[in-house]
Amino acid sequence: MAELYPSIAQCAVVATAFKVLLFPAYRSTDFEVHRNWLALTYSLPIKQWYYEKTSEWTLDYPPAFAYFEWLLAQMARFIDPNILEIENMGYDRWQAVYFQRTTVILAEFLLIYALKCYIRSSSQPAKQTSYAAALSILLSPALLIIDHIHFQYNGFLYGVLLLSLVCARKQSGQLSSGLIFALLLCLKHIYLYLAPAYFVYLLRVYCLGSKTRLDIHLVNSLKLGSGLVIVFGLIFGPFIYWRQLDQLLSRLFPFGRGLCHAYWAPNIWSLYSFTDRVLLLVAPRLGFVIDQDAVHSVTRGLIGNTSFACLPSISPRTTFLLSLVSQMPSLVKLFLQPSWETFVLYKRKPVPLVSRPSHIQEDQEIWTFEQTGEVFTTYQSYLQRGDFYRQKRFSCEITGHSGLTFFEAFQSEADASGEVEDAFPDALKGPILRKVQFSTISRLDHLVDHVYEDFKHDYYPGESIVVTFGDSSRSPGILREKTKFPELLRADGSIERSAFARYRVCLNNSSDKEIVVEANDLVRERKTFTKQRLRSFLKKSIDHESWIGAPWCVKPEIAQFYQISGSLPPHLTYEHQMAQRKAHSMLKKNDFDGQLLNFSPGLPQLKPKGQKHKRESQDAARLGEEYQRALAANPDFGKIPQQQVEQFLTGPNGINGVSNIVVKSQPKQPPPPPALKYPIEDLELPPVPNKAPRPALKFLSIDPPTPHILPEKSARGILMRSVGPLLETWDTLNVYCEVFQLDSFTFDDYVEALQLTHDIHHCTLISEIHCAVLKKLVNDVNDKNGQVQFSLPESKSSRSEDSSVADTTSLPSPTPEPEAKPSARTTRSSLAKSEAADLKAVQTAGSSTIESKLHRAADMEHATRAYDWKMRLRKRDFGQGAWVYIIVGLLYQLSNDPRRKGTCNEILSKLAPPSQEATIQTVISQYSLIDINTRVKILEILCMLSLETKAIRIYMEECNNNMTEFRKEKIDMQRKRRAAMEDLQSLHEERKILQPRSRTTSPLPELEGLNDSKMTNGTEDEIEVDDEDVVVDTEEEEKPHQGRSLRRANDRATQRRKRAEEERLRKERLQAEKAKKPSKQEKQYEKIVKKIEEAKDQIKEYEEEVSVLENDLRESDCPRTRVLGKDRFWNRYYWFERNAMPYAGLPDSSTAFAGYANGCLWVQGPDDMERQGFIELCEAENRQYYNAFKMRVPERKMIEEGQTHVFNARQWGYLDEPDELDKLIGWLDTHGVREVKLRKELQAQRDKITKYMVQRKRFLAMSAEKKPEDEEPTSRMSTRTKTYTGSATTRRCFAWTNLTAEREIGHMHGEPKPPANNRKQGKPAKKAIEEDVRQTRATSRQGKPLTRQGSRYTF
Repeated sequence: MAELYPSIAQCAVVATAFKVLLFPAYRSTDFEVHRNWLALTYSLPIKQWYYEKTSEWTLDYPPAFAYFEWLLAQMARFIDPNILEIENMGYDRWQAVYFQRTTVILAEFLLIYALKCYIRSSSQPAKQTSYAAALSILLSPALLIIDHIHFQYNGFLYGVLLLSLVCARKQSGQLSSGLIFALLLCLKHIYLYLAPAYFVYLLRVYCLGSKTRLDIHLVNSLKLGSGLVIVFGLIFGPFIYWRQLDQLLSRLFPFGRGLCHAYWAPNIWSLYSFTDRVLLLVAPRLGFVIDQDAVHSVTRGLIGNTSFACLPSISPRTTFLLSLVSQMPSLVKLFLQPSWETFVLYKRKPVPLVSRPSHIQEDQEIWTFEQTGEVFTTYQSYLQRGDFYRQKRFSCEITGHSGLTFFEAFQSEADASGEVEDAFPDALKGPILRKVQFSTISRLDHLVDHVYEDFKHDYYPGESIVVTFGDSSRSPGILREKTKFPELLRADGSIERSAFARYRVCLNNSSDKEIVVEANDLVRERKTFTKQRLRSFLKKSIDHESWIGAPWCVKPEIAQFYQISGSLPPHLTYEHQMAQRKAHSMLKKNDFDGQLLNFSPGLPQLKPKGQKHKRESQDAARLGEEYQRALAANPDFGKIPQQQVEQFLTGPNGINGVSNIVVKSQPKQPPPPPALKYPIEDLELPPVPNKAPRPALKFLSIDPPTPHILPEKSARGILMRSVGPLLETWDTLNVYCEVFQLDSFTFDDYVEALQLTHDIHHCTLISEIHCAVLKKLVNDVNDKNGQVQFSLPESKSSRSEDSSVADTTSLPSPTPEPEAKPSARTTRSSLAKSEAADLKAVQTAGSSTIESKLHRAADMEHATRAYDWKMRLRKRDFGQGAWVYIIVGLLYQLSNDPRRKGTCNEILSKLAPPSQEATIQTVISQYSLIDINTRVKILEILCMLSLETKAIRIYMEECNNNMTEFRKEKIDMQRKRRAAMEDLQSLHEERKILQPRSRTTSPLPELEGLNDSKMTNGTEDEIEVDDEDVVVDTEEEEKPHQGRSLRRANDRATQRRKRAEEERLRKERLQAEKAKKPSKQEKQYEKIVKKIEEAKDQIKEYEEEVSVLENDLRESDCPRTRVLGKDRFWNRYYWFERNAMPYAGLPDSSTAFAGYANGCLWVQGPDDMERQGFIELCEAENRQYYNAFKMRVPERKMIEEGQTHVFNARQWGYLDEPDELDKLIGWLDTHGVREVKLRKELQAQRDKITKYMVQRKRFLAMSAEKKPEDEEPTSRMSTRTKTYTGSATTRRCFAWTNLTAEREIGHMHGEPKPPANNRKQGKPAKKAIEEDVRQTRATSRQGKPLTRQGSRYTF
């Protein structure tokens, strides 16, 4: 029950809520019928119940239902006593209606309980079908209409019937089943048509024996008989005692009414009555005798007796006999096969498929069914099978839908299983498929149980989970990272610490809050990971061959998507398994308890004595051959210790006359310790003495972790705690530069701009960054009324003004103006309101005295409340550095959030200090005085807020969609290239045959990559991705390419010219060869050569297309910055250009001449969870580690990392020399599980990293040469609180300008919009630019522009 979702109880709650809404709905005359029964059972004694006829709706249900009505009447007298008055006919006040409708809902709880019992009693494979059937009954529209609109108690009665059927399912409940059904008959006698089936079933399974049909169980018969007598006696006994049985039966069975009563009847008799009415019209012409008394006896919807005019009347005896005869076939089958399935259900089994014919000739005609793969050699058998499949007798195994043809059921199962697979968690698909790949567990059910137990309490990055806290509170979140801690063993082999894992989780209710928890604190949402869903997912994803012991294999297309190797291990192949089994069976058959030895066949042999010895020798030789086959597939099979071999050769029986000898087994020696299988945990590898340490890191801060290291010149004023935010904000602004409408910029220019002081407001880079991000936080005043795009806490002033909303709603809202003091007409009321607002503002300011001591942002907000920061931002009023005031207003309102209060107050204390006046000019001047660390904090807050906006979310969704399309196109191109290479290989073989002797054939270099896994379907020889670590798809990033977008327009043009030149030379060579008069063979040879050249060109095009798609994938991968990997001490390595941005920035940016973006390899220290679990061990673990390696982990870190270190995740270092990168690659150990991956990634990206390191060095050197020699004296270096100053004409950052904004919106973000006439004049030029951009814009296969490929994203 726990795996079925939604549960029956949950569905019942929803259904009940819907039924309550139907209380005022239409109701039929049955509502008055049951109200009258409530009245007569309450007001009259039992003797008069079946004689009362004040109302035409007399009591015609059995006494048990009358007792039920009496119980309801006892409750009705507390609701409305008028309900219980017999003469009060047609009473329908709302109290009566609501009470009676509520009794139907409450009585239906019995049906809910019976349905839960039905599901619980079902077997595990049938639970899903039973669940579907139960839901179809509970939510049946027919039951809803009849009971809760028309008004009946059928749900209650059906619950009694279902409870009886569930009890009949087990032998212990068969007696209860009969008694419950007897009670049902006393509630409503219409269920008498089921009585014959109950009688036969209980007689056969409960009263008669199973061995012979005449073996009577007397005790059971007496139990059942006496029980029935008691039930019927208690209910009908009073009426028998009062001699009212005839009157009661006349009410229950009003045969005088005929077959058709109150416009309803069973189908056959309705048609019979209709035929009688038709014959009544034609009877005079046909001479039929008409019963005149029956002509006017047709019912009019009320109680009345009816008869037929032309056709003979049907007596009750006739209907009874017809009903019994129609049930006889089923009753006979039930008597002969007395099972619950025969009693209740039609037993459904899986359809057995027709086996494939063993011998089919190549020219023989066959017929097949595509859905099943069945093959028929005769058309007659094919037709018979098709007729069987077209019968509507099949059901869907998953949904439970029945009455389908085989093909409809087949399609229904396929669709339903696809829905189940979509509901399966994406984060678990890859790890589970890697787990089951090549598994030899034979049965799928056992495999599901095994996988479910392994993954039930194991979680993976990307999963949606729920975190449970100690106070029983729960919070949903997303699992970001997982760290596994290995098992620790003592010297004696006992377990000192079991393996465990820790998880970093981002809580949904706070986008920037991450916590570290263990597996015991995590749970999955209900129904996300169940055995049923797991079984459906595996059934659609894996398959195995039909031979016994065949391993499960992930389907090729799915394995390719998840990068799972499809190469079957040799010891699991069919040939190896068969050879091994045959060898073992022969060993067992001949009772060999030793190992078979093979000696050199070249030694002299003794003559055998007779045929018996000859047969034994032949058997031994044959056994040896089988042994050799098994040995070839598994070298460890049958391996014999050297001691036994020497003993045999030197013993008395060491005769060389037999080539195959059997040696008795010796006592088993203790197994040797298992050999280490690399890679293993990095810190478990022994230290290598005298190995060169890791190359020294450089630090972009004035407080490096290693004190004796001097900071870099460019690190002026930067604290180590600001390096991480510096990198994060720079990466965010460059990754989403198309959203922000910003030109890309280098990291060095970014740092230099943030270090400026007196020229800060003249630096376009600083103002454009802030203005561009601010514009995404709040819409333009003409766009959705300037809607705020992120969650903004309520300001103090708005809370204080809530109490006066009623007073101010009658006044028109003033229109904001660009000036701080808008001109408006002054009235008494407006002055009064203004004074009241001033007073409230003063009171609010007085309540926050602590903040007023820190800064004067509240005073500034009060002074400019008529034209506050939001209105200024909506109007895009950024001129003269006003964007700094907008930031102050934003930070002041964000300070109402407890999470950001401390940071915001710290920044506001520097921008709006309490010692300065609360004016805009103050904050503008103060911004030029604050240090780079504070400026980075501001940008960090702005970037975090921008990630919540709709523009960023839409952009990321678009990139994800593009990545899906790119992957599909890449797979298609790889397949085409593979096919083209196979064609090229066949052409090469044909060329060898036709080649003249005067020519030599050189091998084709294109064929060398024929078996390259990268250009196949991605299923061979790939390194599997670790599920716990976030690792980029290396297949998609190993070959950066010359693209097809605006970002790479120049490179692509150069490549086109190179290809054109190669094509021209090739054509000239072909024309020169054609000038000769070739022979017929040479003509064929030349034709083959031409085809080979065409195939080469085609392959080259495919390779170029794959390279383009790989780079498209890399640039579209924007949700997260991908880490290259981790070293042995859990330091993380980043190359920020690796994904989501061009390697050298936008090619059309104003500083594209720099030729690089970041140009450094950054190293981040381990986070707290990794440091505590692997480096800072407890005393016992430190002692164990010291005993093994004669040093502790921190000591090893200090030795192997050299002179520079990073100790936590808030510390960063970097490498910027190609030689240092090569030394780092050489320092990594390929035997470690983390460093082998990091080394592979660094080697794959080495050329690109080196290229842009060199480019950065060259560009910085050229910039330094252009500066005057006396430009920067040493005395200009600042302290931690001061910022570097320099001349604006010599700073690199001043060369940057926002060409992107000028192209797309006509002006930079910090500038006001140009006048309308200027914009009209500038339209033709802008249109020409757009047309030029559109010509070089990349498109997908469908002709759509690609977001990350030079085209601009429009919001």
